[in-house]
Amino acid sequence: MAGELRFGLLGVPAVYDATGEPRPLRSPKARALLTALLLAPGRAVSADALTQALWGDAPPASARASLQNHVTRLRRLLDDPARLHAVPPGYRLLVADGELDVRVFERHAAAARAAHAARDWDTVEAEAAAALCLWRGAPLSGLSTTTAGDALVQRLEEARLLVLEWRYDAALERAPERGAELAALVPELASLVTEHPLREAFHRQLMLLLHRTGRQAEALAVHRALRRRLVEELGVEPGDGVRAAHREILSSPGAPGAPGAPGGPAAPAARPARAVLAGGRPTTSPPGRAPRPAQLPPAPSHFTGREETARELRERLTDGGAGAPPVVVLSGMAGVGKSALALHVAHGLRERFPDGQLYVNLHGATPGVAPFTPGQALAALLRDLGAEARHAPEDPDAAAALLRSLLAPTRTLLVLDGAASAAQVRPLLPGGAGCGTLVTSRSPLTALDGAARFPLPPLSAEASTALLRAASGRDDLGAGHPLVRLTGRLPLALRIVAARLAARRALTPDALAGLLTDCEGRLRHLEYDDLSVRRSLDVALEALRTSDRESDRDAARALGVIGALDLPAYGAPLLARLLGAPRWRAQAALDRLVDVALLEETAYGRYAPHDLVRDFARAHREPRPADAVGTTALRWYGDTARAALLAIAPESRDREDRLAVPAPAPAPDDPAPGDPEGFGSLDAAFAWADEELDNVVALAERHTGDASGLVPALVQHLFPYLQRRGRLTEWGTLAAIAVDTARLHGDPAVTAQALTDLAGHRFMTGRAGEALALNDEALALWHGIGRASCVRRGLNHRGLLLDGLGRRAEAVDALTRALDLARSLDDPLSEAITFSHLGNLYEHSDARLAIVHHERSLAIGERIGHAVVRQSAHCNIGYAHLALGEPAAALGHFEVSLRVHGEYEDWHGESHTRLGLVRALRALGRTAEADRACALLLERAAHRGDTHMTGLARHQHGLLLHARGHPQQAQEQWWLALAALESLDGASPKVVAELRALTGGSSSPSGV
Repeated sequence: MAGELRFGLLGVPAVYDATGEPRPLRSPKARALLTALLLAPGRAVSADALTQALWGDAPPASARASLQNHVTRLRRLLDDPARLHAVPPGYRLLVADGELDVRVFERHAAAARAAHAARDWDTVEAEAAAALCLWRGAPLSGLSTTTAGDALVQRLEEARLLVLEWRYDAALERAPERGAELAALVPELASLVTEHPLREAFHRQLMLLLHRTGRQAEALAVHRALRRRLVEELGVEPGDGVRAAHREILSSPGAPGAPGAPGGPAAPAARPARAVLAGGRPTTSPPGRAPRPAQLPPAPSHFTGREETARELRERLTDGGAGAPPVVVLSGMAGVGKSALALHVAHGLRERFPDGQLYVNLHGATPGVAPFTPGQALAALLRDLGAEARHAPEDPDAAAALLRSLLAPTRTLLVLDGAASAAQVRPLLPGGAGCGTLVTSRSPLTALDGAARFPLPPLSAEASTALLRAASGRDDLGAGHPLVRLTGRLPLALRIVAARLAARRALTPDALAGLLTDCEGRLRHLEYDDLSVRRSLDVALEALRTSDRESDRDAARALGVIGALDLPAYGAPLLARLLGAPRWRAQAALDRLVDVALLEETAYGRYAPHDLVRDFARAHREPRPADAVGTTALRWYGDTARAALLAIAPESRDREDRLAVPAPAPAPDDPAPGDPEGFGSLDAAFAWADEELDNVVALAERHTGDASGLVPALVQHLFPYLQRRGRLTEWGTLAAIAVDTARLHGDPAVTAQALTDLAGHRFMTGRAGEALALNDEALALWHGIGRASCVRRGLNHRGLLLDGLGRRAEAVDALTRALDLARSLDDPLSEAITFSHLGNLYEHSDARLAIVHHERSLAIGERIGHAVVRQSAHCNIGYAHLALGEPAAALGHFEVSLRVHGEYEDWHGESHTRLGLVRALRALGRTAEADRACALLLERAAHRGDTHMTGLARHQHGLLLHARGHPQQAQEQWWLALAALESLDGASPKVVAELRALTGGSSSPSGV
């Protein structure tokens, strides 16, 4: 049956491959889309319902277009486009019988139920095994939003438990045949009893399994535990099945409860269990009547969210067994709700720890209060357990030993709130296996051996909204209200906002959101009565500032630098430059800020503050002027980008010219000027730029009025990375700022290079007219400076742009002059590039002549070993063959071009090669391959923000859809393509004209 499966919901939503293996979908949106369709297999699901499944109650403005993209990706993933149809009012996924694991499971479960009723135990076992093997985890897991499948999940979970019950019944009935196999089922069934403490069927089956494998005492213990729980929690006795199993155990010879057996009715009465009073004196009173410590502060009101974490905490704390007592650490930043969650869980475990609950606030993060020493905490705990002060040991080790002795025979829960360090906690840990310890701390206390750690993130948006509504009494607060974002989803901040709303009914949520929008003053508004986000954060910073440890003081200073610079993320090399310290000290400072929850390590070696900590850091920025900090950062980024350029750009005249543009001289007050570390490989340079690009953009946007020349120097060095990676959005932003700041700087070479780079971006994004104007301005500057190689490059660009604008005679003139200059400079690479451009020009009138020019370019590229020239030449020869109606010949060249691309990453070359590949495959009738190639091109172009290539790819996608008999879907793609291309400056006029004809001249469906 597994071989027939195609779709899976019994676990993370998955698509089964041809071998019958489930392949879970990695994209959350893809999982949500597939789930919504599979919840109504074979039926139409409206676009509105799918939008709700993907984005909840706050879909983006582009939701409908994005939904179409997600549907397209799902069709590609299914490798069977006919399965997923667009039908009014949405989409329908065809699912045959036996293709969905839920349906197969239900069929096996029904067969197992019928066999169980007929007492056909062989069939029960076979059908139950077939049903259970389909489960890969919790149904519909891995979804980020609540779906309409909640009821289905509950029904399936209950069905699974019933199948398990029938399976164990079959095993018990067949015990005479396979008695040796019963023991292997005990651990599995014991786990289910723990997970479902009130499900009598599992308890009955576990009792019988233990009894029939010779473990009568344990079987009776299971009965006692179940009976006590039912009586205490529900006020009822066990049912007939459990009572019958109990009688079977008692009637067996030698059973602990049988007459005459040890502990049976004729045995002497057992000694009452010992308990510990609050005064520490042993008592022989029955358990439950003895006084016990119950020190937990009240449970938090309006507790919301954290359901999964709370469940895991309960499991950890009640799973002591015979080993060491469980210790769990809840860690996280100030105000994230550590104490609230700890108390919420602790109150729910009071019955599991009947000998009491101890609570100590260790004051590791209490404003104005010094943290408890271990001795002070031990004295408080011993006093609470009844050890008189005059009898309590003064030696900390002896006091810790006494605490362990008092707690050893008990089942006590210890809550240690606000721990400052592992050294503070270690002496307080109990030694008895029946105890549990729950610690909260801003630090994960990694030096505390054997502890389970639970780092707490902020609440989800849904839980934040629920907390705001409940605590404020404002039921009209919507899920997407700005207050959720402005509080950083921190429970402390949310409770403060809720308190202010509850106290002043005239204060509207929108008005309060307006007050919080001012980041400089946000923390002032997050204070109410004794609640304050700022004071909670102050504790950590003040402790760092006044510490005797150098790394702590470095960390305090680092937070000030972070506040002054205010970038999206940080790494040790940049911070070392800003602090004027060795890299290892900067790394230690960052690690210490993570340890006290003032920074988060978002990826290895990358650190970022929470939004409210970012505001706090701004308020405590170091006294050095922010401009000085920003200038130092710009210098470091410029120096490191230069090192990246040396690793990314191959040796060429272009690289030499780029490096020859004058850079600003180092400032005398730079904390640590000097050459940055070089990059050991091309991959390392790309990885650095990938990591730092967001910071570079943020820094440049804050220095749009800088006249020092640092911004254009940084951008000119980063240009090869931006071009080869195809980071068009960031390239456009940075290049525009570079031009503006270069004009302020006043150096003509710097301005010319910035104009050239911006022209390159405009060309890549299809704005040829704008690119030509920028290039001509740069060309005039290069002429004035007398930089011949740069003039040659400007002429080359001019010829390429004029050709794209249809001004062929002017293009030939510019390219001919560029070719003469390249030969005079003895620059074969430039000569090859010019031949390439001439070939593109002749393709319009004489494709054979175009191939001759491209082959000349290819020959030079082969001779000098230049990958980009070889890649470009093969791509261009492919396009010339397409113009001649020779798609088979074109395909070979496109495939070679893509292989060469593996040697040298360049998005411009890759994208045009992939577009040509799609066209060649479509012309050859290889539509399935063309579909896959087009989908890949669309995905990569969209990821890079390449509107021009996205439009060209959608044009081809529409042609493929139309050829397969899907005219409506083809029209949708053509409308999107036309809208994309018409938003640009004269991009691809032939394609635009064709699209207008295909769509009737309208760039939107409403115009048809």
